[in-house]
Amino acid sequence: MRITWIGHACFFIEALEGRIVMDPFAEEIPYAFPELEADLVTVSHDHSDHNAAGRVRGNPSIVRATGDLDVHGVRVRGIASLHQEEGGDNNLYVLSLEGMRIAHLGDLGTLLNETQRAALADVKVLLVPVGGNYTIDAKQAAAILDGMASVKLVIPMHFKTAAIADWPIATVEEFEGLMDNVHRVGASTIEVTCASLPEQREVWILDHA
Repeated sequence: MRITWIGHACFFIEALEGRIVMDPFAEEIPYAFPELEADLVTVSHDHSDHNAAGRVRGNPSIVRATGDLDVHGVRVRGIASLHQEEGGDNNLYVLSLEGMRIAHLGDLGTLLNETQRAALADVKVLLVPVGGNYTIDAKQAAAILDGMASVKLVIPMHFKTAAIADWPIATVEEFEGLMDNVHRVGASTIEVTCASLPEQREVWILDHA
């Protein structure tokens, strides 16, 4: 399976079961957006930096719902959460691909409750926001990981980069400093299989596409 960080909270996943784009952003978000063709798009919430499904080619199915779904043979679980402590909806999405469960936390703004933790059980790869303000911050992300023993690979997202230097969110360095086994990949795409997952948890920081 290939996982590409497009930028912000957007990922492109190419697996045997299909091609998935998660949280595509609108044109006004200053990251490059390559031509992506997919079978499935997940949208965590209805904000323009996460919901631009129309930019994805190939007439994909768009998932905005919670619950257990089967979309073109891809098993998807949508889990309700809050965008911020004050409210606002955000869906967490778990994909079952090539024998692994991959979770994308969208704009999660709170720690996980017991129901959410149970729904995320056995997740091996976690795409987690760390920039704060609009989402959980680095310390909250680290606390969430403390309660997710199954996670072997962590990919941070939704943090400040040179592309969004004026956004009121933090860079990835604080999260990096809180975690062990951190690797700066130096690329936007990685290849992951069940066999290649690290035995001990690692954090891989990707470059945006």
